[in-house]
Amino acid sequence: MSWTVSTQPQAAILSYEDGEWMSGICDCWQDKRQCCFACWCGPCFACRTTKEFGECLCLPLLDIFSCCHPVTMSVRLSVRRRYSIRGSLCTDCVFSTCCTSCVWCQLSREMKRRELPTVLGDIISR
Repeated sequence: MSWTVSTQPQAAILSYEDGEWMSGICDCWQDKRQCCFACWCGPCFACRTTKEFGECLCLPLLDIFSCCHPVTMSVRLSVRRRYSIRGSLCTDCVFSTCCTSCVWCQLSREMKRRELPTVLGDIISR
């Protein structure tokens, strides 16, 4: 007796609410260890998060010389675009200037939660 395979296994696709952040800007309590790291050593945390995002490790250090944090704002914008999250450049600027540590925590949480597992086959893995 032989068995015929009629369908191939499919990759699991996780669905998120379209266009929304998975956590708020002040939801640091969701990962207390990460929040403490960002609070006590913000530049180190920002550099690590930027590297995980795929950019230059030392890029966030440029924010030290500016009051408006252009690197934080641009990474936040890039994360929003990568995951199709609604928002505006104005809110990115306000959050990046007033709540820098909270922004880096939110970006780190977002990247961890949205990272899909590697799947063999025709799907591009991350």
